[in-house]
Amino acid sequence: MKRILFLLSSLVLIASCAKSQEEPMSLKMIHSQMHRCPEATYLDFARGNFRWNYTPGLELRAYTDAAEFYNDEEIYEYVKAWYDKAVNEDGTINTYSVQTYSTDLICPAKSLFYFYDKTGDEKFRKAIDLVKTQIDGHPRTSEGAFWHKLRYPHQVWLDGVYMAEPFYVEYANRFLQGEEQLKAYDEIVNEFVIAAKHTYDPVTHLYRHAWDESHSQFWCNPETGQSQHCWGRALGWYCMALNDVLEELPATFARRQELIDILRQICAELPKWADPESGVWYQVLDQPGREGNYLEATCSVMFSYTFLKGIRLGFLDKDLLPYAKELYANVVKTFISTDEEGWISLDQCCSVGGLGGNGNRMGDFAYYLSEPIRSNDSKGVGPFVWASLEMERLK
Repeated sequence: MKRILFLLSSLVLIASCAKSQEEPMSLKMIHSQMHRCPEATYLDFARGNFRWNYTPGLELRAYTDAAEFYNDEEIYEYVKAWYDKAVNEDGTINTYSVQTYSTDLICPAKSLFYFYDKTGDEKFRKAIDLVKTQIDGHPRTSEGAFWHKLRYPHQVWLDGVYMAEPFYVEYANRFLQGEEQLKAYDEIVNEFVIAAKHTYDPVTHLYRHAWDESHSQFWCNPETGQSQHCWGRALGWYCMALNDVLEELPATFARRQELIDILRQICAELPKWADPESGVWYQVLDQPGREGNYLEATCSVMFSYTFLKGIRLGFLDKDLLPYAKELYANVVKTFISTDEEGWISLDQCCSVGGLGGNGNRMGDFAYYLSEPIRSNDSKGVGPFVWASLEMERLK
């Protein structure tokens, strides 16, 4: 009897392993996360405490894309439970305040369009309109770019471009018309152009993490207002935002080409800054190989996704596809690990990165290396799911 039970358990294990090997990488990552976090309130180390924030919002938006692609009801319900917890019947959003004026808090609202379409529930439309009031009142620089946050006055961060613009462009497409819509498109393109103009480094041809219009922050160059380095994930956010917004902007909108040109310029430079051995990128992007610098997962995944999606949508040359496929394989080889039960993890993720604030973050090389490194950070998992879906589309 013991021998029979042993054989049966072995067959189950073999079947489970075979299924795991056959499962698409996007689903394998999602199911690994759902195993570690039975409810979405545990994602990104939140320990079950609900908080309206960009990190679960980013990861869960990738989940909904996978749920749609594979018609997976379990993943859909997992995400919907989080958004039902977030949005009240009157359209208010738990733990969210417009008056905080943080671009980070716009990011998770992108999925509200999806759930409004799927359910027809007016609470999601009301919540969309609530977040749009933040767009309308958000403080801006003299040229019209959003401050990253009210508590970071006069500052434009590359991170913030991703946080706000994909929501704004979808709102404009759906609910604005005529001159009002064209004005919104102009504002959205201006956000990218202003950020590029003021963070561009003519020496490296990359973009610095942030710019302070007032030139007064302790972390910035008093002459240029720029922060000290190109941080990998900041540029990753910016690249993903370019693809997301370009996907939504009408082809007839002439200024769309400005964003395509920026995307192509960045993608022409990025391979020059990758580690020549692994093919992926460092935490401090403009200091490759410097002692203490490390290969960082979230930015590498974001760049992988940027190339794959940009090629599919026609914004990048299709001749780049072999490179993009190899890059994805390098990401998997460098950063994906598998435990004894077959669950996968994305390793070597920088937990956080910013400038100023309570921690007096200087933005120098030592600062970016001081932040904790962890596995399965939402800021890497979400883009990894998207990059995997792009590879799976090719099949």
